[in-house]
Order: sequence, then structure tokens, then C-alpha cells
Amino acid sequence: MEEIQSQSDNYRSSSSSASSPASRVPSSNFFYLRKPGSLRQPISFEDSPEWEDTDVDARVEEGGDRDTINIAITPASPSLSKLNSGSLPSPPLPEGAVVARKTAGASVVWKDLTVTIKGKRKYSDKVVKSSNGYALPGTMTVIMGPARSGKSTLLRAIAGRLHHSAKMYGEVFVNGAKSHMPYGSYGFVERETSLIGSLTVREFLYYSALLQLPGFFCQKKSVVEDAIHAMSLGDYANKLIGGHCYMKGLHSGERRRVSIARELVMRPHILFIDEPLYHLDSVSALLMMVTLKKLASTGCTLIFTIYQSSTEVFGLFDRICLLSNGNTLFFGETLACLQHFSNAGFPCPIMQSPSDHFLRAINTDFDRIIAMCKNWQDDHDFSAVNMDTAVAIRTLEATYKTSADAVAVENMIARLTDKEGPFLKSKGKAGSGTRIAVLTWRSLLIMSREWKYYWLRLILCMLLTLCVGTVFSGLGHSLSSVVTRVAAVFVFISFASLLSIAGVPALLKEIKIYASEELNQHSGPLVFLFGQLLSSIPFLFLISISSSLVFYFLVGLRDEFGLLMYFVLNFFLCLLVNEGLMLVVVSLWQNVFWSILTLVSIHVVMMLAAGYFRIRNALPGPLWTYPLSYIAFHTYSIQGILENEYLWTSFPVGQVRTISGYQALRSAYDISLDVNSKWKNLLVLFLMVVGYRIVVFVLLYFHVGKNRSVLKNFQCNRDKKNTR
Repeated sequence: MEEIQSQSDNYRSSSSSASSPASRVPSSNFFYLRKPGSLRQPISFEDSPEWEDTDVDARVEEGGDRDTINIAITPASPSLSKLNSGSLPSPPLPEGAVVARKTAGASVVWKDLTVTIKGKRKYSDKVVKSSNGYALPGTMTVIMGPARSGKSTLLRAIAGRLHHSAKMYGEVFVNGAKSHMPYGSYGFVERETSLIGSLTVREFLYYSALLQLPGFFCQKKSVVEDAIHAMSLGDYANKLIGGHCYMKGLHSGERRRVSIARELVMRPHILFIDEPLYHLDSVSALLMMVTLKKLASTGCTLIFTIYQSSTEVFGLFDRICLLSNGNTLFFGETLACLQHFSNAGFPCPIMQSPSDHFLRAINTDFDRIIAMCKNWQDDHDFSAVNMDTAVAIRTLEATYKTSADAVAVENMIARLTDKEGPFLKSKGKAGSGTRIAVLTWRSLLIMSREWKYYWLRLILCMLLTLCVGTVFSGLGHSLSSVVTRVAAVFVFISFASLLSIAGVPALLKEIKIYASEELNQHSGPLVFLFGQLLSSIPFLFLISISSSLVFYFLVGLRDEFGLLMYFVLNFFLCLLVNEGLMLVVVSLWQNVFWSILTLVSIHVVMMLAAGYFRIRNALPGPLWTYPLSYIAFHTYSIQGILENEYLWTSFPVGQVRTISGYQALRSAYDISLDVNSKWKNLLVLFLMVVGYRIVVFVLLYFHVGKNRSVLKNFQCNRDKKNTR
């Protein structure tokens, strides 16, 4: 204690310009949105809210040099009358929008919440340690702390979305009951979300609404417009998200608001956001928080994490949960946190941002910075950063545990969990058939706009076909042309399949979008696979028929319609098999470099085992014949095409003798005499198409299935405790 007291005295003496927040009057440097004189009032917490909805009106009034939105909260119960209100700078409102849609929020309480992850930290497996707190409807509760302090883990624990390796102890209450949050009652926005750049904001949200909500299309349009208005995206509604060759995309701030708007189409009671200010500049961050403040004023319960904020942004928060190394150093109103630091001996300097001051006091990385800068003290004044952060953390934690703030939190938790409110109900899901149709149509729209990954791939395939066709043109139909024509078929099938690897970035985007939608239960493995397959069929068929026609006639294959249609169908199935193989590899790696490297290696091995460089029967048995030559789809495609071309044909040898096409091919490629052999090869290709997609289904299911199973187990455990 003597060490703690001496450190506190040193810091207090070094901060002569600092004063207690209780003795300061808010100036223009602060944006606290509190009534005048509130800084001198004792710390208090709201009463336990009733469970009726809150009517919220947004009126536009003219005053001074600019318009302002006055948030007038008319609670159905007097107990909600103490919610903070104020005057916010007005975001642009569309004409005629004078009333904001109300949202029935829900109270969230976490009690003695501890999360352990084995091997996560060097000295302890506890990432979050005995955290207590709550969030009320119509308010913003922020979880703040330095990097690796447990912010995101605590947020995921409250939402029931912990990783499979994490174990949670403690209790989470929703409206006073230990029940899980059903589908549609809450939204969760990841720190990094995958958006579809080739869609406009309105299109993206509309397709998201179709995937999430049951009901008619006309009803979902109004939901989308409400989400656009709620996140102040009206000016960007018809703008492409990620940009185009002739249209500029959205900036990071607008993209972040689009990701939040995607969750708002469900009109959730509770919204969890992991780092809403991630990669945003100060202006975009302030606009984001003003927008979220407007959203909270409609009654929605907002809980999010944040690393650092400006003074203006800090003033918009209602409550703050301050973490360091998993320990809760404070929970309560934002202004009370300033008082808490002052009471602990670390007052915030007047010209310093509160969040900067908090992180300076509890971030142990500053100790290393001070050690590096000791030699510069003659030229620079580091008196404001001369305290030991480890001592400051222990001081703040000890002060909070014995403070009236901690007692007030415990009392509030007891009041919120004393009686059970209404259970949150699921809003229903869109049917699987609807989701497949939506994903198919959305993918077709994406393909029509993503010229780099789809149309350029078609152009490259046509150029390859022209090159191969012109090189092997004019072969004739003599016996000497057989070996050369076999080489032409091998080069065409092998190189066209190899060139299809150019579609890996597009498939990787689809996998990432699927993973993002699956975590929020907007999609599923089977729905994704059917949608992806149905949408890829027209594009792959366009490639197959255009390339096949050019190659078929340039190389001079037999001019019969039935034989031509078999060639087109064979090449089309070959492309489908290759697409399934790419999906398998991309699902495994989820990285462009390693996916392309793996696919090139696989294709090279398959080309070697396809039976062209050495006849299949002559390949070494242990590896190349079994299993590689039977796994390579090139083998069945090339064999089927050659059987289609040369079976039941003959070539003259001299003036009297003739040999069959089978005999002519014996020295060049191994084919079968069975008349149905070419159809069997097509069947094998079709089975490969199905088989690869079954493998993709298993990979996708277990890739996100761990998080899904943890969520289900988490919800089942809550239900069991509740029944007890």
C-alpha cells in the first residue's frame, strides 16, 4: 500500500494542471450531452426499467444557425424518465421523415462472468475475470480497454458467441431471465465484415433482408429503407459498396455503417458491435457514434467495444466498462469514471481526452515507451507519463472494489434480475427454397458485374482456345493425325482447367461472405452450395459452349451434331469438377496465395497421371496408377472425348488393309472398346461433381460448425439452469 500511495502522490504532483472533474465546469472541449450542473451531482443509476415499449419522436426544429434533432423520450413508465437526453447535431434527414421508428429494447445483465482460454495468456488462462455489468434499453454501453484486455471476449461471452476453445463461467440475464437470445432478437457485427463490393448499398441490404426475414417482398423493402435511414446512408443507397471500374466505392466509415445496417434489417432488440470505430478517422468516428446515439434513442440496447475515442465521442457514451488484463477496473456512467480516476489519485488533465487518459493509466505498453525515452528527458517533458502502470492498475482495481460505484452496480443487477420480463421471441426465418433462390440470383448479379473474375476469365479461355485451335488446325483425318489430335485434346482440357484457377479470388470472396452470413444464421452450408452451383452453371456453360465450338471446328473433329453435343457436355462437366476442386482447396486454406499454389500443384500432378505422357496401363502401379490416375478428372474427360471421336471409325493402311480407331489410338492413349464407355466417363465426371461438393459441405459445416455448436450448447446450458 505504501508503494501504491507513493506512486499516486507522484502522479498527483506531476499533474499540477489537472483538476478533479467534480470541480470543473464543462467547456466547449467536452461533448458530454449532460444537463448543466450534472458534474456536481452525486453518482446515481437509473431505476429498474419496466418492460413496456418507449415512444420516441424525432422533431426537426429551427434554432440558431443550424437545425438540431431534439430527442423527446416519452416513456410508458415513469421509471424510464431518467434516461439521458440531449441535443445532437442533426444528421441529414430525408424529406417527410419526422418520426423515428421505435424499438422495444431489452435489459442485459452479466454477473460474475469469467472466460478462460487455454494458452491464450502467459500467466493465466483467464481472459475475463469476474466481470459484472448491465445494459439498459435506449442506452450505449461501451467496453473499453487496451489491446489484449479481453474486450471482444467479454462481448462475445455476453452474446453467446465464444470460440469453441473458450469456457465461460457466470450468468447472463436477458430481461431478468437466464434465457438465450433467439434468432432475430439480437444482432452481432464483427470487427471485420465481408461486404459485396459489386452491389449497391440498397441491393446489399435488400438481399440480406430476403435471406433473413420471412414474409413478402414488399414488406422487406420498407425494412431496408428503415435500416438505410437509421444509419444515415440515404446519400449512398444507390452507390456501389466496393467500387467499380467506372464508379467509386464507399469509404471505410460508410462501409462500417453498411455492415451495421445489415443487422438492423431484423430490427433487433439488442445490438452487439465489435469495434465500431475500427479503421475510422476522427470525423468518421464521430459521425458513426452520433448515428449510433440516434439509433439508441429509439430504444435499442447497444453494447460495443472500443479501444480509444476522442473527447466528443467519449461524451456520447452512457456507461463504460473499463478492462485491463481481464480485470474490471470500473463500470458505471462515463462521468463517474472520471471521478473514479480522480479518487484513485489519477485525475484527468483538462486538455487531455478522457479515453487517452484512461488508456495511459492502464496500458502496460507505456512502461516500455518510457524506458525507451529516458535518454530524451533533457529535450522532452515526460512528466505526464511517469507512473508505473502496474501500480495504477492495482490502485484502480482496489479503489473500485471498495467504492460506492461497485455497490451501486450490484444493487442494480439485483433489481434487474429480481423479476423476469417478457422472453424475446424469434422472428422466424426465410425458407431454404427462398434462400437458395436469393443466393442464386445475387450470385448471378455479382457475376454480371465482376468483370475481372468472370468475364476476363471467359476472354482468357477464348484466347487459349484460339491459340490451341490455330496451332493444331489443318490436321486432316489420316492415320498420322491421330497422335497430334490426341495432343490437341490433352492441351485443351488441361490448360483450360488450369486457367480456371483465375477464379480463386472470386470463390474466396464467396466463402468469406458465406462465413459472415453463417455466423449470424443468415445462411447454411447446403443453401450456399446449391446457390453457388445454380449460379455457376450458366457461366460455366457459356464458357464450355463458346470454347468447344471454336476448338471443335478449328481442330477438325468429326462434323456430327451428336458428337459435338457430347464434346460440349464433357467439357462442361470437366469445368464443374474443377470448380468443385477449387471450392475444396479455397475452403481449406481461405488464402489466395496458398490456394493458387495448391491448385497448380494438384493440376500438374493430375496432368502427369492423365495418361498422355505415358499410357495409363504403363504407369507405375503403387502411386501413379493407383490412386492418382483414377483421381485425375483429366483422365475421364480426355478418354471420353477420344472414344467419342474414334470409336467405330477406321483408317486405311495402304490400298487394301484398314485399322480401327481403337487400334490407331493404342499407342497414343488408353481407351475402351465398350460402346457405352464414353457415357460411363461422363457418369464418373458427374459423380466427381457431386463428390467434391459433398467434401465442401463437410468442410463448410465444420469450419463454422464449432462456433455454431458452442452457441447451441451455450443456449442449452442457459435453458437448463433456467428450468432448475
